[in-house]
Amino acid sequence: MKSITVKEDSGLAWIRLLLVFILCALGFIGMWSIVMILPSIESEFQITRSSVTIPYVLTMLGFGIGNIIVGKFSDKYGIKKPIIFGFIILIALYFISVLSPNFYILSIIQFGLGFSSAVFFGPMMNDISYFFKKKRGLAVSITASAQHFAGAMWPFLLTFLLLEQKWREAHILIALICTIAVPILCFIIFKLNYDKKLLINNLDNFKKNIRIPFSDNKFQRLLMIASIGCCVGMSTPQVHIIPLCIDQGLSIITGGKILSIMLFCAVLSRIMFGYISDIIGPLKTLLIGSTLQMMTLILFIPFNNLTGLYVVSILFGLSQGGIVPSYALIVKKYLPNKDAAERIGLIIFFTIIGMSIGGWMSGKIYDYTNSYSLGFLNSILWNLLNVVIIFYLFVSFKRSKISI
Repeated sequence: MKSITVKEDSGLAWIRLLLVFILCALGFIGMWSIVMILPSIESEFQITRSSVTIPYVLTMLGFGIGNIIVGKFSDKYGIKKPIIFGFIILIALYFISVLSPNFYILSIIQFGLGFSSAVFFGPMMNDISYFFKKKRGLAVSITASAQHFAGAMWPFLLTFLLLEQKWREAHILIALICTIAVPILCFIIFKLNYDKKLLINNLDNFKKNIRIPFSDNKFQRLLMIASIGCCVGMSTPQVHIIPLCIDQGLSIITGGKILSIMLFCAVLSRIMFGYISDIIGPLKTLLIGSTLQMMTLILFIPFNNLTGLYVVSILFGLSQGGIVPSYALIVKKYLPNKDAAERIGLIIFFTIIGMSIGGWMSGKIYDYTNSYSLGFLNSILWNLLNVVIIFYLFVSFKRSKISI
């Protein structure tokens, strides 16, 4: 099968997008599996609630660093080699993880799993953007939504093992599924390519007509700082929803279902906000999404019974799904294309810092207070920081009369 040049927004571009979505849904298990097995390793290794988040923090750290390194590499050499590298590391580490004799070894392995999963976020969002013009926001958001789809899909696939706290068997099953499915998907995806010189020239010519009211680096720094705030807010429900359910007398399976529904709603949200971004622009979309997320975080404090957790988790998922893809779309619209994947990777790294410290802080606050109320309040304040920065960017663009 020869390589096929795919035109922007064509039927083949949409087919490739579907295959990339499936591939990313498999690859993202590296960052979600630790969330699913937190209660199991807490029980097996006899550790505290804040300590049990350490492998999660290291997973996120690996994911963040991976987005920068792999992004820089893919800017120069394309996406094929990173995909191959990512899945080889992912599969190997899942097999190795079952031999973990203690909590610390498992935590180190989780760093590697996070690093390998990074291939399927920032670099893949940048790559898919070259196949679309009119529907670029929607395409990038669909690709990014694979992250939350993975978080919603895998718990259902692994429920029968998680119920019995068989996390090692779950890791083996994950590795086997990836080993079978990935080569087939890659064979087709690698044959569908874009006209690199033509598309990059078109993007660069478009950006020459846009003059943002900041230097490129200052704009980048503001986006990175803002991304910490939104993701500290985002982390508490995503990381602690299962332990929160257990504290309320609910089962681990109920907590897993609530998490899955939350993430499934985030999938719908990412697609919806991607469509909206194509209409009103990514900066306005980011401001709307971040504000809605802050409002739903407030609702977690008073509504913590079974019905309340289901309803608020659905609202949370629907509100926050479009936030992270909006950063990628902002970079693609306003900043130089030659290092777009690296710039997106840097922002993703700072979102991961936010997710990591947010998850850890909420666990630490719980250890001191035996409650998640102050943890949610902490997340709300960090989210407010994000809203203030994005609103400042929005007003600055408006005053400069730049198309947002």
